[in-house]
Amino acid sequence: MHNIVFNVKLHPLGAVILFERNVNMETRVAVIGIIVEKIESVSALNEILSEYGEYIIGRMGIPYGKKNVNCITVVVDAESDKINSLCGKIGKLDGVSSKAAFSNV
Repeated sequence: MHNIVFNVKLHPLGAVILFERNVNMETRVAVIGIIVEKIESVSALNEILSEYGEYIIGRMGIPYGKKNVNCITVVVDAESDKINSLCGKIGKLDGVSSKAAFSNV
């Protein structure tokens, strides 16, 4: 997929300067497994997932009362760096862990 990316810089006198460049971005499908052990982190998790909403194909959550955890599966189609960034942000939440499995396509 070919995309045109505009980098914007603000000139000290207030003018906006646009730099155009073509970027070849390869996306991959990945499944992100998330385990939530602290319910207090759910709202922050939902905010992070909303930030990456354009890449999310679908998600499923399963509460597991026997162990008092919530298991969430998120399927994404994005560049590898976006997926890794998403997993990194999720992993920083207290009581939340995540792991991604990437497809070869």
